[in-house]
Order: sequence, then C-alpha cells, then structure tokens
Amino acid sequence: MGKLTISIPTGRMKEESLALLSRLPQCPPLDFVNSRRLVVEQEDLPWRIIFSHPKDSSTYVEFGAADIGIVGKDILLERENEVYELLELPIGKCTMVLAAPLSTSREELLEKEALRIATTYPNFTRRYLQERGITANIVFLYGSIELAPPIGLADAIVDLVSTGKTLRENRLQVVEEIAPISGRLVANPVSIKTHSKEIYLLVKELKGVI
Repeated sequence: MGKLTISIPTGRMKEESLALLSRLPQCPPLDFVNSRRLVVEQEDLPWRIIFSHPKDSSTYVEFGAADIGIVGKDILLERENEVYELLELPIGKCTMVLAAPLSTSREELLEKEALRIATTYPNFTRRYLQERGITANIVFLYGSIELAPPIGLADAIVDLVSTGKTLRENRLQVVEEIAPISGRLVANPVSIKTHSKEIYLLVKELKGVI
C-alpha cells in the first residue's frame, strides 16, 4: 500500500519533531535535518516526509496530501481542521494567554466598553471571548503581537507564551492562561482506515519513546 506520508512543520518544531522520530526503532539516522528539500523520499526511510509551514501542516493532512502530520495544538484550535488527533507530543510546549499592560488589571481590562484585542488567532480568540460573554473587537496581526498594546493599537493580546521574556520586555503581563499548547500527531480521516496498521504502529512506537 506504500509508505505513509508525514507532514512535519518547519521552524522551531522541525528539529524537535525529527529528534522524536529518530528515537523510533524503525527510523534510520535523519541526516537530512538541515536539508532545504521540502519533500524527502529515501529507500531506508519508513515514511515519505513533507516539510510544510507550521500553519499549513494540518491542512495538508485534512485534504490528504499527507496521511499523518505533526501540528501545534494552537493551529488545530484556530483552524478546526477535520483531522483525527491521535497523540499529544512532548514538543512545542507553550501556553495560549490573554496578556495586557502591567498597569491594567483583569477586571479593568474586561470592563472596557470598546475593548480591542490583537491576535494571530482570530477564530480561536472569537470563540474564547464568546464563551466568556466578553464583547471585543479583534485586530488580526501576522506577527509582533506584543507591539499592539504599547503603541495603542489594542488593549490586550491573545498569543503564545513560552518563557514570557517578550511579554516582560514590552511591559505586558499574563492576565489569563487560556490553554496549554504542544505538538500533536494527527491523521487524515481516510488514511486512518486505509493505513490503520501503519498509523497505529507509529502511535504505539511513539508512546514507547515519549
């Protein structure tokens, strides 16, 4: 039936993902970690690997370009792709938070009449606010979210935090921790049936090394 195709995100999760996979019994040395190739097929490699942008990995899996993929939970929360979430992975760990200037308390923030929140995750943020009955205008930004409150673009942000260093440097504080984030192994709904044996072997082996 052929090899599984696995989508692995580029960026900060790439090396973590490959390091995890390299611990599996069926995996040879992954000496192409620094390669610029976006598709890797080798005879001794148990999978065909696609290196994709972190925000696209779950979409590759949803539409069948990949059978399985490693995806950040933040992307799954934002995109709500139709994929099976198989396993939580000990990589890409951080926290989705609501953050605001040091001078603003949680009560003051949520009582603002024209609250504006900047984020890279508009869909997730909208659901988060609706669930709490909070009315706010959402400002979508691609990056440098922490810049929004200091320059007056927004009152607060919803973003990922790892060490909190960037927040502190921009005089921001965590107002509320919303959700823990880490890498997840996901599968295409069709592939989970047609490649069930291979996929569940991979899940079993991953559980063994985590």
